[in-house]
Amino acid sequence: MKIVLRIIMIVLSVALGLIFIYSGWSKLDPVIETFEFTFIDLGIGNWYTAPIFARILIGLEFFVGFLLITNYNLRKFTLPLTVGLLIFFCIYLIFQIIINGNNGNCGCFGERLFMTPAKAIVKNVIMIIAALPIYFFWSGWKVKLNKLFLSFFVVSALIVPFILNAVDFSYSSNNLGEKVNYPLEMDLLYKPEDTSKVQIPKKELRTGKHVLAFMSLTCPHCRIAAKKFRLIHKGNPELSIYFILNGEKKNLETFYLDTKTEDIPASFALGKTFVNLAGTHLPQMYYIDNGVVVKKLDYFELNQYHIEEWMAGKGVK
Repeated sequence: MKIVLRIIMIVLSVALGLIFIYSGWSKLDPVIETFEFTFIDLGIGNWYTAPIFARILIGLEFFVGFLLITNYNLRKFTLPLTVGLLIFFCIYLIFQIIINGNNGNCGCFGERLFMTPAKAIVKNVIMIIAALPIYFFWSGWKVKLNKLFLSFFVVSALIVPFILNAVDFSYSSNNLGEKVNYPLEMDLLYKPEDTSKVQIPKKELRTGKHVLAFMSLTCPHCRIAAKKFRLIHKGNPELSIYFILNGEKKNLETFYLDTKTEDIPASFALGKTFVNLAGTHLPQMYYIDNGVVVKKLDYFELNQYHIEEWMAGKGVK
């Protein structure tokens, strides 16, 4: 009976470890940006420190997952660390709910599994409850690892996320080879041939400086860009940002539910008008100065500080 119980506890510990490993991996792949954004949103970091915080936390998940899978010294070390990390995640999620409500994807499993903050808290509580019988019925393999050896595993786990998805603050746009400093055909938006397919923009974009973003409602990369724009708008509401949206209007509600960008002005442009202005590479984002495209960029190099400097007349970065 004791052997059966021990096997069950070992399997349970391995299962918890695999959840931690998958949680960390899903945040890294295919994109880590949405996880980084939560640190900025909660005020824990800025655009430069959030990528580092995100990877360190993912590294901790890998480390805890490794310890659980190997059943290393569960009662004295691994399970207290596991429960402590899960409690930290619960507190983190509670702050998310307080600040933004129980809406959208909490990012616990990246973009691979949509989960609201409340559901993630329930998941963490279940994992804590699952850890209790392991604590009382199985102490794990009492392998003697000296502090230097254990430190090696900690450092290795923390480094892995930086290797698999390196931080790059000097993004280069894949649009830099395309022409700029040309007038955008704004009349396609303000004097449309078919008003059923094109909504006239809610603000004047033909004069002054604006960041114009062309997005599809169902494009995953567009949603990542929109989430980044939400944080930029939150950090500096005075910046002129405008969305030109494409897609079926029935998808607008889910787009807003995920990105929380209702406060950013937007209008629809469908069919040839959208393609003529944006091309086929989405999301497409332009710096517009009096109707002239002075810069094209992708969501990787979208940077609040660069936008602020450009709008203040300090040139384009």
